[in-house]
Amino acid sequence: MAEVDYPAILAEAWQQHLAPRESDAPTVVSTFAGCGGSSLGYSMAGYRELLAVEWDDNAVQTFKRNFPGVPVYHGDIAKLSVEQCLSMMGLEPGQLDVLDGSPPCQGFSTAGKRKMNDPRNQLFREYVRLLQGLRPKVFVMENVSGMVKGKMKLVFAEILRELKGSGYRVSCRLLNAMYFHVPQSRERLIFIGVREDFGIEPSHPKAVGKPIAADRAIDGAVVDSCGQPKGLLAARMKKVRPGSNLGKAEKTAAHFSYVRLPVGRPSMTLQKSVSFGGITIWHPYEERNLSIGELKRISSFPDAFVMPEDYELAVARMGNSVPPLMMRAIARHVRQEILRRINA
Repeated sequence: MAEVDYPAILAEAWQQHLAPRESDAPTVVSTFAGCGGSSLGYSMAGYRELLAVEWDDNAVQTFKRNFPGVPVYHGDIAKLSVEQCLSMMGLEPGQLDVLDGSPPCQGFSTAGKRKMNDPRNQLFREYVRLLQGLRPKVFVMENVSGMVKGKMKLVFAEILRELKGSGYRVSCRLLNAMYFHVPQSRERLIFIGVREDFGIEPSHPKAVGKPIAADRAIDGAVVDSCGQPKGLLAARMKKVRPGSNLGKAEKTAAHFSYVRLPVGRPSMTLQKSVSFGGITIWHPYEERNLSIGELKRISSFPDAFVMPEDYELAVARMGNSVPPLMMRAIARHVRQEILRRINA
């Protein structure tokens, strides 16, 4: 496992976020923005965000605390017209550089029941509606790996058809955050599209480094709120070795979601809730959940990023986010390999 100064990487990325924007900084609008995981990645890559779209109250509150200068549409994306969006951006159709979005993915996730008719699967149509109206030079859309598995491949094919039919050349790849300085194994399906009239083929970033060990990544992190496991789970978790789970420890077909952080390799994927008995990811050596500060580390949120003090809300914000350092790599690639050619 590569030895890198992970806290230094995060601190440098935070300074990139705080740095003044260049006069020719590329522009981005983030839909389904959540608390700002993707937004932070774009900001770290030097973009200027013109608008964030999000409906969840706590996500909006968290976003505003960390991005006080970014306008937010707080409401249902289905009620946001193209005209209102353009007005809030201060741009005309075709002028925006990047439209970003992570339509809610619970209907596609391998962790859920993967229902074809889940209404959340249709929210991508609202993204496509704005895409067709705003006509950005490039779009980036993220979703879970479950979209290309089993019967959900039909939904994936429909989404790809819609995106291409909107006038874009589209490429889609599965990328794992652990190859982009995120100490967490988290696969995301990344769609990148370039408007047809530019004649440029979309592409994806290559790995920027070897995986980072999660146990080393949390060294020195703030140990704040750790949540409260239910019943006797805390005592039962003593049986679980680092990198394993309660199901294996007790040799049952259940409790595989009760996991302990591995040693010497990236973390397992952080889920979006603590519904699994109040357990998220157990500390590798201590008998407790990872703290909010430690979860920020494995999710690549810098220490200075403000999360909710409530444990469950903080887990929801991070579990629903694209890891910022992963998005920084994607945003840098789009800026250097695509937008630079468009604007040359």
